[in-house]
Amino acid sequence: MARADVLVIGGGVTGTLAAITLADAGASVTIIDAGVNAGSDANAGSLHVQMQSRFMRLYPDQVPNVEASLPFYRAAAEEWVRLDAVLGGVELVRNGGLMLAETPDQLAFLEHKADREAAQGLSVEILDRRALDQIAPWLGPHIIGAELCRDEGKLNPLLANRLLRGRADAAGITRINGKVDGLALTARGVEATTAEGPLQADQVIVAAAWGAGRLADGFGVSIPTRAEPLHMNITEPGAPSINHLVQHAERSITLKQFGSGQIVIGGGWPATYRGPTQPPLVRPSSLLGNVALAAKLAPAISGLKVIRTWAGMNTTIDGASVIGALPGAERIIMAIPGDAGYTLGPMVGQMAASIALGAQTGFDPERFTPARFAV
Repeated sequence: MARADVLVIGGGVTGTLAAITLADAGASVTIIDAGVNAGSDANAGSLHVQMQSRFMRLYPDQVPNVEASLPFYRAAAEEWVRLDAVLGGVELVRNGGLMLAETPDQLAFLEHKADREAAQGLSVEILDRRALDQIAPWLGPHIIGAELCRDEGKLNPLLANRLLRGRADAAGITRINGKVDGLALTARGVEATTAEGPLQADQVIVAAAWGAGRLADGFGVSIPTRAEPLHMNITEPGAPSINHLVQHAERSITLKQFGSGQIVIGGGWPATYRGPTQPPLVRPSSLLGNVALAAKLAPAISGLKVIRTWAGMNTTIDGASVIGALPGAERIIMAIPGDAGYTLGPMVGQMAASIALGAQTGFDPERFTPARFAV
C-alpha cells in the first residue's frame, strides 16, 4: 500500500506549492490530481488585489470577508514576485490594475472603494481622464476615470504552471492521476480511498478547490465550496501595449496582454456547468458579450481575431480562504483559496504546508480556520 509523509489532494498551483514547500523541508510527498476541471489550468493569469466589482455585486454578503483579507491578497501578489525570480520568469508584469468608470456614479463608487482599500494598506489612486491618457492611451473615449491599484499585475499561467510542475518533479514529488473518493482517520494517519486502491499518509492537505468541501464532510464541518464555471478568450497577437490588468467598475471584464502580444479577455462571464467530470460548456452569449465589451473599452483591439475560447471553474466559499486543520481531525489540513484562487494559491499552499510542518505561517491561521464551518 502506497504511503507518504504527506498526501496532497489537488495538483494545481495551491497543491503544487504546498508539495514543494514540504519536499524542500525533507518530507516525502505524493500529489494526487484528477485532472478534471482544474482551475489553475484554465486560469487567465490575473493577479487580483483590489476588491473586484463583479464579486461585490454577486456576493455582497461576502464583501466584509474579502475586505478584511486585502492585506493577504497584497502579500500573495508579493509572493508571485518572489516566485517569478525563483522560477526564472513567468512573464510577471506588475504595473498595477485599472478599474474603469464610464459615469460619475461609477467613479464615485470607485472613490469610496479606494478609501476602504487604502485603509487596509493597498496602494490605490483615483485617476481622471487626463492622467489615464498618459498611461493607457488605448482606452475608449467614454472612459472618464479609473482606480489604479498599484499592487495588482498579470502573468502567463501556462508558463508558470509548467515551471512549477518541473520544480515539483525535480524535488522528487510523486504525482498520481486519480480521484480521491473519501478520507478516513487511521491509527497511523489518514487513508484516502481511490478507484485504484487506498493511499496512506501521516497527513493530508486538501487543495482540491471546488471539490474540497465534499472531502471534509463527515469531519464536523460543512465547507460551502461551490464550482463557478466562467468564460475566457484569447486573441491573436496585437500591436497595442496594454501594461495593466484592466477591470470595470460595473461590468464583468478582465483584460490583459501577454508578452506575446495576445490579449486575454475574461472577467466572470458565465459558462454552462455540466457536472464535476465534464468541462463547462462555452455559451455563445458570453463569447459575444465578453469580446464586445472588451472592444468597447479598448477600441484598438477591436480588429483582432479571437483564436481560442474556453471555460474553467472558479471556486467560491464565503469570501475568505480556508486554511488549517479540521477540528478533531488535525491530520487533515484544508488549503482552499477564496476568490481569485490563482493569486492566492501559492500563499495558501505554503501556509498549509507550514501548518503540516508545525512552523509559523506568516498570517494568523485563525482568521482562515475551517472551524468557522462547524456543524
